[in-house]
Amino acid sequence: MLLKKEVLRFWRVALQTIAAPVLTSVLYLMIFGHVLSERVQVYPGVTYVAFLVPGLVMMSVLQNAFANSASSLVQSKIMGNLVFTLLTPLSAWHWFVAYVGAAVLRGLLVGVGVYVVTLLYAPPQAAAPLWVAVFALLGAGMMAVLGLLAGLWADKFDQMAVFQNFIIMPATFLAGVFYSIHSLPAVWQTLSHLNPFFYMIDGFRYGFFGVSDVSPWLSLAVAGGSLLAVTGLTLRLLHTGYKLRY
Repeated sequence: MLLKKEVLRFWRVALQTIAAPVLTSVLYLMIFGHVLSERVQVYPGVTYVAFLVPGLVMMSVLQNAFANSASSLVQSKIMGNLVFTLLTPLSAWHWFVAYVGAAVLRGLLVGVGVYVVTLLYAPPQAAAPLWVAVFALLGAGMMAVLGLLAGLWADKFDQMAVFQNFIIMPATFLAGVFYSIHSLPAVWQTLSHLNPFFYMIDGFRYGFFGVSDVSPWLSLAVAGGSLLAVTGLTLRLLHTGYKLRY
C-alpha cells in the first residue's frame, strides 16, 4: 500500500513529474545537437545527436529517481503526516521497497519518454539491449536509494536542495552526458573516473553503440558496488529510525 501511495503521488501530477523532465531533455538535445552536430563526432559512424540520446536518457532517469524519493520523504516530514506511516507495522525493508520502487518507476518512465521523443531526431540503436536494461535499472536504483538517504538526512526542502544542486546535478552533468571523457585533459579524465555516475552513463551508452570509454564490465562492477554500499547504509538508518523517530 505504501508503494501504491508513492506511485500515485507522482502519477497524479504527471505533467510536472514526467512530462516536464522529458521536455527539458528534448530541449537539451535540440540546442546541443543543432550547435554541435556538424562539429563533433565522438565514435566512428555515430552522429553527435545519436551520441547525446543515451546520455540524456540516463541523466533524466538518474535525476528523477533521486528527486522522487527525496522529495516524498521530506514532504512527509514537513507536512507532519509521516507519523501515520510510523504507526504502521512496516519494517525497514517495507519502507525501502516502497520509496525506492516508486522512484525507480518514475525514473524509468521519464527515461522511456525521453527516448521515445528523441526517436524523432535520431534513429533507434541498440547494439546490446541487455546492457541498456541492466544499467537503466542500476542507475535508477542507485539514485532512488540516494534520494531516500537525502530524505532521511534533510528536515526541509532547502537542505534537500543543497544535496541535489551541489552533489547530484554536478555529478550527473560531469559524467559524460554531453562528451566523451577522452576529449578531456588528463586531470579531468582522472577525476571523471572517480565519479560513479560516469560508469552508469558510459555502460548505458555501450548498450546502444557497442563502444564505450571504459569496459562495460568495469562499469557494472562500480555501479553495482555503489548500489550495494548505499543500500546497506540506507537500510541501517531506516532500521535505527534515523531522523524519523524523535
